Amino acid sequence: MTATRYPLLANPHIRLSGPVDQLMYTNFRQQLENCPAEGTIVIALTTLGGDPEVARTMADDIRLLEEHDGREILFLGKVAVYSAGATFMAAFPVGRRFLTRHTRLMIHERKISKELNLDGPLRMVVASIKAALHEVEHSIEIEEEGFRAIVKDSRVDFEELREKAPANWYIEAEQARNLGLVLDVI
Repeated sequence: MTATRYPLLANPHIRLSGPVDQLMYTNFRQQLENCPAEGTIVIALTTLGGDPEVARTMADDIRLLEEHDGREILFLGKVAVYSAGATFMAAFPVGRRFLTRHTRLMIHERKISKELNLDGPLRMVVASIKAALHEVEHSIEIEEEGFRAIVKDSRVDFEELREKAPANWYIEAEQARNLGLVLDVI
């Protein structure tokens, strides 16, 4: 497909590139505030990943804007939409997701790196172990919410995504379109 079919995508209102972090969030908010007060907004993103909670915060900002102002907001993934970028993309319904040619999506499980130091009164040790377990269990719940949002209204089953995610699932743009993960490739 050519960009002429979707002329709004040729000149995004918000352009984000780099790690999904607090700096990107600040940049995102500044660009969002400078968008026209009415009409469709296009957000372009290129990222190798980053902080999934920042991605979820940006996604929540989009949800609130759509619900409050009734705005249509489109997602355009360019070159690489990895990890936290896919988390952000999940905030957009499939009908508002686009990728440029040769873009790759990468979806994987959340990761954790944590050491438990068991030292002290036994009840405190048990509490520390339970707290760590609750953190992991809660992170899995959040991950699965995101996985369900990514595959909603697509031809990818939640279980298929969950099976492929541990090995870092890379999806080329045309394949993403064929799987119904995005509306189109430009």
